[in-house]
Amino acid sequence: MMNHIMIMKSTVRLSIFLLVLLSGIAPALAQPDKRFSVGLEGALTWQSRNDIRVPNATGTQFSLPDVIGKGPYGVFRAEVTFDINERHGLRFVFAPLQITDNGTLPADVSFAGVDFVPGTDTEANYKFSSYRISYRYRFYNGPTWRWKVGGTGFIRDARIALKQQGRFAEDTDVGFVPLVNLQGRAKIGEKWMFILDFDGLAASQGRAFDIAPQIGYSVSDLVDIAFGYRVIEGGADVYQVYNFAWFNSAVGSIRFKF
Repeated sequence: MMNHIMIMKSTVRLSIFLLVLLSGIAPALAQPDKRFSVGLEGALTWQSRNDIRVPNATGTQFSLPDVIGKGPYGVFRAEVTFDINERHGLRFVFAPLQITDNGTLPADVSFAGVDFVPGTDTEANYKFSSYRISYRYRFYNGPTWRWKVGGTGFIRDARIALKQQGRFAEDTDVGFVPLVNLQGRAKIGEKWMFILDFDGLAASQGRAFDIAPQIGYSVSDLVDIAFGYRVIEGGADVYQVYNFAWFNSAVGSIRFKF
């Protein structure tokens, strides 16, 4: 409990610092065409599901929420977009996700070749951070809706670790996954908008989905804010690891346009 409270406090402090910094430089960097944007998102996230088995063939499957609880945990992400021209654009995303907390295992667990026992204080660390670059093409620009479609290069930095007194084991993985990206924006008032953002793809080895519907408000020509919901769901069923997770987040964001 103390660990994820510290994570939440650190996230809030970093977000406040970045917001103050960006609010100071935004007017100086603003350009009439506003081809750049920088967005910051903060969220409270709950893990509805997080099933783990390492190695896949011989490990013991356990539920991480049953060990440390569902949350909430504080997370954030940063996003930079650049419109090359009216139809073509790029997006860069840094989305760290890391949970560290303590609990007890409900039963004996064999994880990454180490046997862990129930009823003993156990520290669990779960990391699934991502670095993304997307190319997007605006294929529709109507009076209400604007739609973009493209592809995302998704680099994941994953880690699962368990620690008890005298016992420690971890499984780490860094890999690349291609995803499909879709974004829609609808004007629902003079300053209000509906925003839908999607990254996702499924294959026989696993799947990854990141979906965020939000309601946005244009504070000024330079600043938008938005509030909504984000779901991250997916995982892998491969030789080394079985892990499928489902995270639900209440999100708020601010975007500076240059």
